[in-house]
Amino acid sequence: MLLARAPSPPPPLALAASYSTNPERALRIRITSSSRAAVATASAAAKPAASSRFEQKRKQVASVANPLVKHCVKLRLSAAYRRSCLRLLLVGLAPILEMCRFELDAIDYLLLLDGVEVPEELREFAGDVVFVSAAVMKKVSGMQSVDSTEAIAVMHMPSHFRDLGSHEDGVALDGLFNYPKRILVLDGIQDPGNLGTLIRSACAFKWDGVFLLPACCDPFNEKALRAARGASLQLPIVSGTWHDLHELTAKYNMKMMAGHPESSGDASKGIHSLSKELADALLNEPLCLVLGSEGNGLSSETLQACELVNIPMEDVTKLLLIKLTMMASCSFTGSLINGA
Repeated sequence: MLLARAPSPPPPLALAASYSTNPERALRIRITSSSRAAVATASAAAKPAASSRFEQKRKQVASVANPLVKHCVKLRLSAAYRRSCLRLLLVGLAPILEMCRFELDAIDYLLLLDGVEVPEELREFAGDVVFVSAAVMKKVSGMQSVDSTEAIAVMHMPSHFRDLGSHEDGVALDGLFNYPKRILVLDGIQDPGNLGTLIRSACAFKWDGVFLLPACCDPFNEKALRAARGASLQLPIVSGTWHDLHELTAKYNMKMMAGHPESSGDASKGIHSLSKELADALLNEPLCLVLGSEGNGLSSETLQACELVNIPMEDVTKLLLIKLTMMASCSFTGSLINGA
């Protein structure tokens, strides 16, 4: 966000007339010529005249060959395209309504199935409302049936997302964290559903952010978004390297610990068992907790850089019951460590 570079072209989706470009956000946009051309074509095909703040603009799209449809499909399928455009696709009315509690103005387009009324919660949405045929809804959503898919939103990526690999000016984390106490670090998580669930858990336990190391899947993948249930639109998420993570932990003097199976023999140093005494000792200490991939576990870099901790198997059932109880009562005031 805070890059010292010349102003970039307007946001790639200049599709909603009511959207005013944020100058700070504009500095981040580095879009390829192909993406710019695709967005310009979509804009020409689907852009009506400008309207007032609460006057929605309505458009009808019935053909799957429409440039806007092609743009939406590419957003759903390509992580690189999403990041170049700084846009994502949110499929389904439930996640859209969840998102509306935080960033209603972040929506560029709202695609509704023909015959569906604009939900009451979206009546103040000032962008384009596009009514689409069942064929278009299937194409854009990737679903075989539209029975449970009546709305899709094209929206800005959250302002608190950072892809450090895309910045030539180095780490751009100023203003993202304010002396974080707990950051969840994910090391090569491949399953989008698992990634979304972990982001949701970090948000539920009021952690300060999520750091994605290389080989993690994209947090704005449609399955990850669905599993996160709006958490990825609320919680700071950073995608970076081990070098970036070391700079972050050094800046805030954070301890690094990693979850490690008790029975695994690939650790070259001692492993702590999670206990009340350990949790109490870490209570006031800034901490990064690293979790490894589903298949390969922790990377060699994590094993070298972190203190290792495991949860004894006899305590797992108790931990799950505590977590389920907390979720049922919506009492998400503890931390992951303290909840143990």
